[in-house]
Parts: sequence; C-alpha cells; structure tokens
Amino acid sequence: MADVGGKKVENPSGYCRLLSESKVKKAREVLMVDKYNVEATEILAYHALSLPMTEAVPIYEQLLSTFPTAAKYWKQYVEVHMMLHNDVAAKQVFGRCLLDNRQVSLWRCYIRLIRKLNEYKGAEGQEETKKAFEFMLNYLGSDIASGLVWIEYITFLKSLPASDPQEESQRTASIRKVYQKAVTTPTHHVEQLWKDYEKFENSVSRALAKSQVSEYQPKYNSAKAVYRERKKLVDDIDWNMLAVPPTGSDKEEQQCMAWKRFLAFEKRNPQRIDSESSNSRIILSYEQCLMYLYYYPDVWYDYVTWHADNGSMDLAVKIYEKALKVLPDSELLKYAYAELEESRGEIQPAKKIYESLIGDGVNASALAHIQFIRFLRRTEGIEAARKYFVDARSYPNCTYHVFVAYAKMAFCQDKDPKLAHNVFEAGMKRFMHEPEYILEYADFLCRLNDDTNVRALFERALNTLPPEKSVEIWKRYTQFEQTYGNLASILKVEQRRKEALSRTGEDGSSALHDVVSRYSFMGLRPCSSKDLDYLARQELLAKNINQKAEKSVLPTSAKVNYPDTSRMIIYDSRQLQDAALLPNNAELPAASNSILPAPAAPSVVGTGTTKSLDEILGVLPPALAAFVRNLPSVDGPAPDVDIVLSILLQSNVPSVKTGKLAPVPITSDSANKSRLNPGAVPFKSAKQVHSGGKRKDMDRQQNDETPAQSQPVPTDLFKIRQMKKARGVTSSQTGSASSGSGSSFSGELSGSIGCT
Repeated sequence: MADVGGKKVENPSGYCRLLSESKVKKAREVLMVDKYNVEATEILAYHALSLPMTEAVPIYEQLLSTFPTAAKYWKQYVEVHMMLHNDVAAKQVFGRCLLDNRQVSLWRCYIRLIRKLNEYKGAEGQEETKKAFEFMLNYLGSDIASGLVWIEYITFLKSLPASDPQEESQRTASIRKVYQKAVTTPTHHVEQLWKDYEKFENSVSRALAKSQVSEYQPKYNSAKAVYRERKKLVDDIDWNMLAVPPTGSDKEEQQCMAWKRFLAFEKRNPQRIDSESSNSRIILSYEQCLMYLYYYPDVWYDYVTWHADNGSMDLAVKIYEKALKVLPDSELLKYAYAELEESRGEIQPAKKIYESLIGDGVNASALAHIQFIRFLRRTEGIEAARKYFVDARSYPNCTYHVFVAYAKMAFCQDKDPKLAHNVFEAGMKRFMHEPEYILEYADFLCRLNDDTNVRALFERALNTLPPEKSVEIWKRYTQFEQTYGNLASILKVEQRRKEALSRTGEDGSSALHDVVSRYSFMGLRPCSSKDLDYLARQELLAKNINQKAEKSVLPTSAKVNYPDTSRMIIYDSRQLQDAALLPNNAELPAASNSILPAPAAPSVVGTGTTKSLDEILGVLPPALAAFVRNLPSVDGPAPDVDIVLSILLQSNVPSVKTGKLAPVPITSDSANKSRLNPGAVPFKSAKQVHSGGKRKDMDRQQNDETPAQSQPVPTDLFKIRQMKKARGVTSSQTGSASSGSGSSFSGELSGSIGCT
C-alpha cells in the first residue's frame, strides 16, 4: 500500500519500502549535476510513489522531461491518476505519451482506462471500446507481446450482444477476421490463439471449420516458425533500459547491436507477408528502438533512409524534424536533412536548414560557411555563392579553409583560374602564417604549371615562417624542385633545407637518404627495403651523434638484474617427492645431486647487487655481446619495434659450426660427478678403457666415427646384450634385460651426450 494523495491505495509498481530522506536528497543533488544518471532517477521515481499527488506530479514531470520515452514512468504516472480516479488527467497524460511510447504494457493500461470510462454507456460505450482496441492493434498488433491484447479483444467481441441473426452473423465474421489476423502474427500466445481459433470454427460450423482451418494452417505454421527466430532476438533486448546519450559502455553497445540485429531481421520479411504489413512491422520496430536509442543519430538516419528508399519522402521529413528536436545540435543530421530536401527539389526548406546552421554568422563554423557557399552555387548560381563569400570573409570564424574551398570551387567548377588566383592572393594577407594554406596555394599554382610563382610563393613563406613551422614547406619545396627543377636547383634547395632545419633537429637525414628521395617516384625506390631500414637507422643515430656508442645502446647507469640460480632445482624423479616435502626454507642434502652450484654469471638478485653494462657484456659470448652493443638506446619503457627489427635484419651474427659429438658411456656414478662438477673431464671406468675382443674393437671404432645422435637404436636382443657387455654394464646398474631394451639403451645414449 502507498499513501497517494492522502489515500491508502495499492502500489501500482509493487514498491512498498520507503526511502530515507538522505538517500533521496543525494539523488536530487546527483540529478542536478547529471540529469541522465539512471540510478538517481530510479530512486526519485521510487520515492514519488510514497508522496501525495501534489508533490509527486513535479517529480514525474521532471523525470519525463528528461526521459520522454520511458514507458515505465509514464505507466506509473498514469496508474497513480487512475488509482485516485483522476480519469480526465490520466487521459491527458495518455495523449502526451502513447504515440511516442510503443510499449504493450502502457497501451494495455490505456485500454483499461477506456473500458472503465465506457463501461456504463451501452452501445455507444462498446463502440468506443472497440475503436480503442482497433487503434491499439493498428499500432502494436505485430508486437511479439501483443498476444494478450488479441485475446482480450476477441473476448470483448464475444461478449457483445446480438439481438437478431444478422447481428450474430456480423459478430461471428468480426471474430473470425480478428482470429485469422492473430494466428498469423508471431506473438508469445500464437499457439493458444490457434487452439482457440480451431474451437471457435468448430463451434460455428463443423462443415466449414475444416476448410477454414486448413486454409490458415500453413500461415499459422509460418508465424510460429518466425516467432521462434524473433524471440531469440527479442530476448537480447533490455526493455527497461532508459534512453541516455551514448557513453560507449559495453551494455549500451550490446543493446545497440541487439536492436540492429532485430531491425535487420524484420527488414528481411522472413514470414513473406505483404509489403504493407511488413512495412508496418518495420515501422513499429524502429519506433520501439528509438524509445531506447533515443540519442543515437545513426538510428534516426537509418530510419529516415529506409522511408526514403521506400518512397515515403513526407514521412522521412517528419522523422528528420522529430530527430532534430531530440538532437538540436547535431550538424550531421542537419546536413543530411538539407540534402534530402534538396534531392527532392525543395530548395527553400533546404536553405532554411543551412541558414539555421549559419545563424547570425558570428558563431557559425568555417564548415557551415563552406557548405552554404557550395549549396548556393548548386541552387542559385555563381553570383549568389560569390556574394555570400564576400560577406563570410568578415566573420571572425572565417578561417583559411573558406578561402581554399571557394578558390577550388571557382577553379574546378566555374573554370575561372583568375578568380581562384585572386582569392588565394587575398588570403595570403591573412593566412601567411598557416603552412597548410601555403601548401594548398602551391598545389593550385602547380596545376597551372606556373613554376615561377610557385618558387616565389615558397620563398615568401620561408622568409615569414619560423623554422619549426616550415618543415612541410621545405619538404614540398624539395619535391617541387625534384619534379620541375634541374640538378643545380635541386641540390641548392636541399642544402638550404639542411641549413635551415639543422638548429631545430627536424632534419637528420643522411646524404644518401637525400639521393633516395631524389630518385624515387611514387612507390618506386632506387634501393631495397633493407637499405631503407639501414638509412632509417642512421637517421636515428644521427640525432645522438655526439654520444658514445655504448651510451647510444644502453645507458651505463642501467641495471640488469639476474635471477638467483644458486637455488634452482633440477627435475629428478628420485628426489622430486623429497624436495616437495621439505619446509620452505630447508635445503636438500648435498648428496641429492639436485642443487646446482652458483653459476659464474654476474649479479645475484637475492642480494640486490647489480653489475655494470661492460661487466655484463664481458660474460656474454662475443657474437651476442656485439649484437647487444648494436641495439638502440632505450630512454622509455617501449622501444621502436621497427628499429629493433631493422637491427635484427642488419646484424651479422656468426654461425657456430658444431662438430661431431664423441659418445662417452658413463655410469650413474659418473653422471652424478658430472652434475656436481660441470667443468670436469668425464669419468671413465676401468671397463670402459679395457680393450676386449674383435667385436668390442669394431663397436668402439664405430662409436668414434658416428655421432651419438645418429646412432640407431638396436632392436636385436643379442646385439643389445653384446653392447652392454662391451661397455661393462651389469644388471645392477641398468636393471634386468626384461625391463625393456629401449629404456636402458636410450638412457646410456642420453647420458653420454650430456657429458660430452
């Protein structure tokens, strides 16, 4: 229950808990700063339910002015009026919101009000109620949630009295027509409607029922199939979301894509219905989409474009007018609107849109001036465009872009190079300090093949602009001379550029790079990509030419930390379980063979000490040290990937020639000793140095000539035993022969390789 207007009424939205004053106050403060704050809005709407109507109305008006498409707030507002029997006020509220809020729950509330108002008016009231149902189904009849409305309407029609057989026949025909429309609409209740329709036809006439049902059975099946696809798309849509300007959040983007998928589905007309019915569904889908994507200009534009493509230009214009009320500052929509009007020959309405962009001219953007000049030239001729350009020159926001645009229009469209030249020259008095303007003027003169004036323009600009703003001018001047000049003029301009930009540090190109630039054309180069990488590397190094080579790679103060390898444990199946059971700080016994000795590598992270760059490079192999010295200096956290790749391509790292590995059979004892003493000579047992018979000598000779990796693993049991006997391997060392030849033999090979 809620106290509404001093009366205890059932809460229309299901709320029953009062909010604290501090929470409401905080929500008001938040909305004063951010009126689109959803959480604060929900709190205030909740709070309005517990207030008297005189206090609740201002809150509802405030919320609905910010969220005019929030159907749930309109419904809450109307239901409060209906609870207090303010039927006239409720009807006025419905008149403000129905057409802009195509939501079934809100419109069903409207039907309840109409039925209530016409309950005791007899035939006249029944006719008004019937019109209300038809009005709603005309707008929302194809909504997936409209099944209950169809059922209510059919139930209402069945309740109408019939005084004679003629009225009964008319009522039956009306009910049949509504049923047939309902069962071909993909709604949540389409299956229930079909069952009711079969019962209805059988109750009227069993003889005719079969033909009527069989005629609509395929249409019903199609509607049911489309409903399944439609439901999957509708389930992705959040029907309680409030319309706020785009913020780029994940939820907003997901909802936007969900709506666009749904719109694309409806445009395909999967049910293959007539174009009028299909268009009605698409319009409803767009209207519902705009309830939530109210501030998305692309949705408005898509809606207008769809109308225009279907020949409904008047409706497209109305949509644009509505869109610009929602987004009055959207220049993009205004240009699109003016384009639509111009395309259908409505020049004056289009001109009014441009004039709204211009305003008084003082605050108009340069782009607005440019587009209006182009519009006037298209629609009213050259003189109208020239006249407006003369006026626009005096506006404070008239930038060099306006001069360039008008000069290009005069040259390209009006074929008047003299006027274009005069415009560029007039602009030089105001925009000599703009490099972009100079370059546009130079391009124009190049089109005229006026190389004399091009050189004069470059010289004027370079004498005026400071060196830091003249980089692009020098670049274009050099390119111009490479195209139009002779060798002497090319070399002269390149030398002047180097001298002018040497103080700014902008020109660090090598002399050879200038040759590449001089003899290149478009994508054609006089050298390979590897050479270009090399030259790019040299340009980078030229900026740090005064630094030492070591410093250009890595500052001497750089610290390199190494991990503490003294406590690293080698995986050993015999010791793994024992090591896992030790306490955190305990050490394995020395005889476990699982602890490496401290390596000779510099620095220990555990002690916090570091080594200098020279000490570090002294430990590395020569080839790796040379590669590290060629790396560029890294002053920041992220090096230039292209430069690093360039160095990798240019570095000549000598390849290491690997010789043959002499197999040295070892026992488990020698393996342990080699682990404990990595630099020692492998241990050989007396049996290994003892020479046996002829087969032993042949085996030893074969082992000396064949790398261990290339020795094939014998599969003959006799040979395996003979080789074990030749190596002095007993069953106590390797296990019995029944343990498998592969494991014991491969273990010996791996052991000999590890000790080599």
